[in-house]
Amino acid sequence: MTPGLYIVATPLGHLKDLSPRALEVLQSVNVIAAEDTRHSQILCRQWGIQTPLISVHDHNERDRLDGLLARLGAKEAIALISDAGTPLISDPGYLLVRGARMAGVPVYAVAGPSAITAALSVAGVPCDRFVFEGFPPAQAAARRSYFAALASEPRTLVFYESPHRLAASLDDLSAAFGGTREAALVRELTKRFEEGLLSTLGELAVHAHAHAPRGECVLVVRGAPPPTETDEGERVLTLLMAELPLRQAVDLAVAITGASKKVLYARALELKRT
Repeated sequence: MTPGLYIVATPLGHLKDLSPRALEVLQSVNVIAAEDTRHSQILCRQWGIQTPLISVHDHNERDRLDGLLARLGAKEAIALISDAGTPLISDPGYLLVRGARMAGVPVYAVAGPSAITAALSVAGVPCDRFVFEGFPPAQAAARRSYFAALASEPRTLVFYESPHRLAASLDDLSAAFGGTREAALVRELTKRFEEGLLSTLGELAVHAHAHAPRGECVLVVRGAPPPTETDEGERVLTLLMAELPLRQAVDLAVAITGASKKVLYARALELKRT
């Protein structure tokens, strides 16, 4: 086995999704660094992999780092796997990969399953441009601010979410993005109870409250529509009115955005009254 660090993608659920190359690597390396050795033993038993396992997770990666880098420096081959999918994507491993790169150790990608691309491929939401946001904040106030900052993002958004916070996150997404924004809930990918629902954020929130979905969840949310001239005109008008007289603010907003002067003037009067 060529020495180096191998980043190995493992099945999301269906164990037959392990690639022949991934199987060969896992059988041939000196040690497998696994996020949860108990979980990974299921995969190893299924495929007759007898390679030793060592745990590398969020709480011990820094402590394990020097020992693993020493083994890589001694020309060993090490495979890094997460509980499911591609390592480092909302999973541990960044410190090890960066440490190996900085030490001049080869790092090889053994490509395979990823919940992000799997969910996008079946969601029914545009996926030509997307941004992965990982897990939203657990605390309600932080989560609402986080979603509010993303409300105007034009690309499709992909979130991971735990089942016990799913309904609350969908409520907050509906409030920030509007309940009619199109979205898909994909859960338990490649497993027995795989489910995919394409609807609106509001309807998905109702579903989540009524059914309390279990398992690992991916939310795929359509990006924000491009702002109209009127939307942009009102945004600029609001900023200008904080510094300028009403008529001057309206004239400048019209000149900058091309929005209707009649519409912006009426909006300016509303803003002045409030």
